[in-house]
Amino acid sequence: MRAAVLHEIGQEKLEVLDDVEAVGFGPGKVKLRIRATGLCHSDVSAMSGVLPQPAPFIPGHEGAGEVVDVGDGVTGLSAGDRVLVCWLPACGECPSCKRGQTQLCLAGFMNAGTPNFKRPGGDVFGFAGTGTFTEEVVVGAGCAVPIPDDVPFEIAALIGCGVTTGLGAAINTARVEAGSSVAVIGCGGVGISTIQGARVRGAAQIVAVDPVASRREAALRFGATEAVAPGELADAKQRITGGEGFDYVFEVVGRSATARTAYETTRRGGTLCVVGAGAMDDTFQVNMFELFFDEKRILPSMYGGGDVLRSYERAIALWRAGRIDLESMITHRVRLDGINDALDQMRTGEALRTCVEL
Repeated sequence: MRAAVLHEIGQEKLEVLDDVEAVGFGPGKVKLRIRATGLCHSDVSAMSGVLPQPAPFIPGHEGAGEVVDVGDGVTGLSAGDRVLVCWLPACGECPSCKRGQTQLCLAGFMNAGTPNFKRPGGDVFGFAGTGTFTEEVVVGAGCAVPIPDDVPFEIAALIGCGVTTGLGAAINTARVEAGSSVAVIGCGGVGISTIQGARVRGAAQIVAVDPVASRREAALRFGATEAVAPGELADAKQRITGGEGFDYVFEVVGRSATARTAYETTRRGGTLCVVGAGAMDDTFQVNMFELFFDEKRILPSMYGGGDVLRSYERAIALWRAGRIDLESMITHRVRLDGINDALDQMRTGEALRTCVEL
């Protein structure tokens, strides 16, 4: 079986191999044939060591495909079913699930420490317990979510992570109010989805902030009312809000420096929503006086901040109704052999989302 493997954390290139085997199939598990997978910046972060992940591993967690086989005890799934990959499935039994905060369930993270591939040289892990840069993968049944026949695999793959994360940040976590002002810092696939979520919620002004000109241009097509480079954000704040600050600011980069900028760009009493996944040793700081005096809400948003199954359904409904544009988010398409070119396009900001077709 072919798969793209990172041998050591810190390497920038993946090696496409044909001696990989998906393992772990049994009760409660399903084997999937991956048909399409997106590249998410979290894959790059895991490769560089920003996000913790055992190596060697197969990146990829934003995928969709078909069920090849189901293990004993699996219900609701059959061979041939079309599914998307949920990298953070809810167990339904832990305290977070019972409180209705299924996006905080840790069961999926526990899978990341169990190899689900092997090569002649030893075990290989799948990123976030999945690993979709491969032809086949074995995952828990909760990771395979059926999709309607009218949803193409490449669209389903985006919904499996980036779209759900961005839309959910605006809709579930921040709950953007109609007529409000919004700034989105970082306009890759997740940032563009956040912009679309803010537009769906009725924001009056949506300012996209990104250093890459092509991403700023794309943001305008997806609903931003203005797009600026980072150095122009202070001027936009002054012009649009009279210097008060935006009602909602979304940090979609995952760095303390941009989170600090986002905090300073949020009005007193406004909301800073942290969407980007950053490093454990990168510390965001506020002083105790400003924390008290400004009364700014700081809201982290994990995987869209809500029940992911409901979020998937909502994304599909909005897409069907033409309220969000998912097709245009896919700016590049490659086969598995082109995975390293696709990674470079993501690093430079050339691509919003690349679809890897398998």
